[in-house]
Amino acid sequence: MEGGARATDPVLTVAQMRAAEQVLIDGGETVESLMVRAGKGAADWVWRIAGQRPVTVLCGPGNNGGDGYVIARELLQRGLEVSVVAPMEPQTAAARGARASWGGSTVERGASGVLVDCLFGSGLARPLSPDLADLLRREAEHHACRIAIDLPSGIDADRGTALNPDLPSYDLTLGLGAWKQAHCLMPAMAQMGEIRLVPIGIDSVDGAAGRLARPHFSTPAAGAHKYSRGMVLVVGGAMPGAAIMASEAAMRAGAGVVRLAAEVAQHMALPDLISRSDPLGDLLADTRTNAVLIGPGLGRDGQARERLAEVLAAGLPTVLDAEALTILWPAAIEGTDAPRILTPHEGELARLAESFGIEADGKLAMTRALAKVTRAVVVAKGPDTVIADPNGRTVFAPSPTSWLAIAGTGDVLAGIAASRLAASGDAFTAACEAVWMHGEAARLSGPAFLASELAQSVSKAYAAAL
Repeated sequence: MEGGARATDPVLTVAQMRAAEQVLIDGGETVESLMVRAGKGAADWVWRIAGQRPVTVLCGPGNNGGDGYVIARELLQRGLEVSVVAPMEPQTAAARGARASWGGSTVERGASGVLVDCLFGSGLARPLSPDLADLLRREAEHHACRIAIDLPSGIDADRGTALNPDLPSYDLTLGLGAWKQAHCLMPAMAQMGEIRLVPIGIDSVDGAAGRLARPHFSTPAAGAHKYSRGMVLVVGGAMPGAAIMASEAAMRAGAGVVRLAAEVAQHMALPDLISRSDPLGDLLADTRTNAVLIGPGLGRDGQARERLAEVLAAGLPTVLDAEALTILWPAAIEGTDAPRILTPHEGELARLAESFGIEADGKLAMTRALAKVTRAVVVAKGPDTVIADPNGRTVFAPSPTSWLAIAGTGDVLAGIAASRLAASGDAFTAACEAVWMHGEAARLSGPAFLASELAQSVSKAYAAAL
């Protein structure tokens, strides 16, 4: 059983970021030295993007504004035309020092070119005042290229929401020191353009979330056989097409054997798929089964509920997707502690929260709460996929392509997850591996692919992790 999901680069809350910076300061850094490091690193990016265009740096009163003064100084020293717009005087000692080091005067409006937004960063907790919001919008409209430093001004760093309406979008956002949760959550992500990280020395942070990284797979061992590579049982229902597509994804994601518990018409069957019409209980009793997938094409009628209850009662590692999530009820999982993965999209996540009595604000909080109450790993799908386990461990996985927004791609993800669960036996590892492979398969599929083509690309995604 091979595998190995990874999360790299911590994704920090505002409080965690402050604590991480304090660790650096306790180790001999100063606020000023960290500001210079961040500003110089950001200036390198701005320099490359600006070319010979003039740059306007919009500086606020805090340390984010201080970063802006450092950026302005660095760019001026490299020969660029730089203007600083500063609607407020610096309010921190480090920002005042950076302003003095800049040494230039400020202007009401810079020359049209590249805007660098250093008005407010990750510490902002309240909406921008009307005059500052208007200034930001005017400057954004005045510049052809826009770069946000740390975060776009007006974004809640922990929740990824906008604190003001009609905030501008950016071509590039440069995270400073570490990723913030807003870098990985909608709707903030949609405003940021490309995102890049400027390191300042922060490494690992205990208890922090992470960003999904490429897993490491291996070829089957010399003595491997089909059952040692993992056997998956896919439980079909009223609409067999979705279950067949999930089964193909499971086969291409490394499982040695995939069985489909459903009556399948001959013209729909895959030649490599084992279709079984045995009683579901008999198939679940096969001790060689390593993981079960139920949901794609299951239906929502009484028979579907019976099949779901039977699967859950079997106590096998299970992936629940699609209709299985729609009809899942709290009593069905009572007394069952087998590894489970739930893969809801936004609507299913909201319905599950209602069914399980969860009151949480925002996708991240809702995902973590659902994982805790269901004692399952939850993969909350979307352009800002969030993976959480019952203990609060969290990985963010921004989608590599918006072409995934078509029907059937969730069935493919569910099949991959079941295959990886059969291989590793660990729900969190399997979920992370599956989300990465799903995204990589989409990237390799190019534009305007079909879900069936996505399933066929899973083998290539597997190869990319060898």
